[in-house]
Amino acid sequence: MLGELQRCRVCGGSDIRPFFDLGEQPLANSLPENPDQQEQCYPLALSWCPQCSLVQLNYTVDPKELFSSYVWVTGTSQTARDFAERFSEELIKRVSGGTDSYVLEIASNDGTFLQPFLKKGFKVLGIDPAKNIVEMAEKSGVPTECLFWGDKTARDVVEKHGKAAVIFARNVLPHVANTRDFVQGIGAALRDDGVLAIEAHYGKVILDELHYDSIYHEHLCYFTLKSLEKLLNDFGLFVFDVVRSPISGGSLVVYAKKRRVEERSSVAVYREQEEKDQANTLESWIRFRDRAIRHRAKLLEILDFFKQGGDTVVVGYGASARSSTLLNFCGINSTKLPVIADMNPLKQGRYTAGTHIPIRNVEEVMARNPKCIFILAWNFADEIMKSIGEKFNFTGEYLVPLPRDPRRIRVEQS
Repeated sequence: MLGELQRCRVCGGSDIRPFFDLGEQPLANSLPENPDQQEQCYPLALSWCPQCSLVQLNYTVDPKELFSSYVWVTGTSQTARDFAERFSEELIKRVSGGTDSYVLEIASNDGTFLQPFLKKGFKVLGIDPAKNIVEMAEKSGVPTECLFWGDKTARDVVEKHGKAAVIFARNVLPHVANTRDFVQGIGAALRDDGVLAIEAHYGKVILDELHYDSIYHEHLCYFTLKSLEKLLNDFGLFVFDVVRSPISGGSLVVYAKKRRVEERSSVAVYREQEEKDQANTLESWIRFRDRAIRHRAKLLEILDFFKQGGDTVVVGYGASARSSTLLNFCGINSTKLPVIADMNPLKQGRYTAGTHIPIRNVEEVMARNPKCIFILAWNFADEIMKSIGEKFNFTGEYLVPLPRDPRRIRVEQS
């Protein structure tokens, strides 16, 4: 499964069709400690499968290189913390068989999304492959085991803990090299009357809103409901409800069981909308590629305009993984963007992958008195603008690159 893609990650078909090459890029979260550090780059390109309509990367990087140590911490985002409570309530409402066993989260990160279940009195277990993040979860009181998920891990977990009444996997399935082994493991670990929730960035939103910055080596698959249902159905898991999530600029949460039950109306609505908008066709994704190329030109034009202002100080905010793709695809380095602010201490003092822009704490960056803040973590733009306004009484402009066209937002003295 590593290296160049030979077969579709969902259906195993060999007729996979390349359509968008973003060039060779470094791993998005491999933030160098100094700007002279040499980085390994890998092909970053998309293909489409005519059998199941899955959009996917053409190349698979070794998961141990990607995830054994990790710098994204869920709890640093207020949006994620707020959503964690709502997510637990919505999931519990859909459980009919009781939760007398435990709630299992796969790729549980620092345990932020298991905390609400703990507070409600449920037994919980987190599984995550990043040793540094597992240690953080354990310190916060969330029982977590450091493991890569798959069928073998699932059977070991069942032998040790029994089957789970609830399993959820947020923002992980698209990261998985062997999707079929991953889902087979879910089926093995879920109780017969249990409920599964899978959250994934939604291919249709990526397509409609031009989220080309969500394409990076960790994200191997770009699911629509159609391609996700195909994968789940192959392992006896059947979707009965679909809702949207605010994470990653618009994700999909599907709820499934190990038997067919009456579907909520949302399922038909999503199926019909995907068909109507041609979200699963190669032609739509080719147009996506062409739009991304035009977007790059517009964004560089805006940055060049600010640079021509002479004393105009432009800084970045949010050294997110998605910003790595945008910076590298657009060729934005420290000559166009001298520094990026980030709240995550694990990123501060490092440099962006490939483009080698210094990442510093927010206070240090705002001390430069910027006239424009380029919000790279644009999916948290409202949260970021509110925070900067309250802490620094910022006046000037925000540059928000996505969704769709770049936007300039002027902030006057209050």
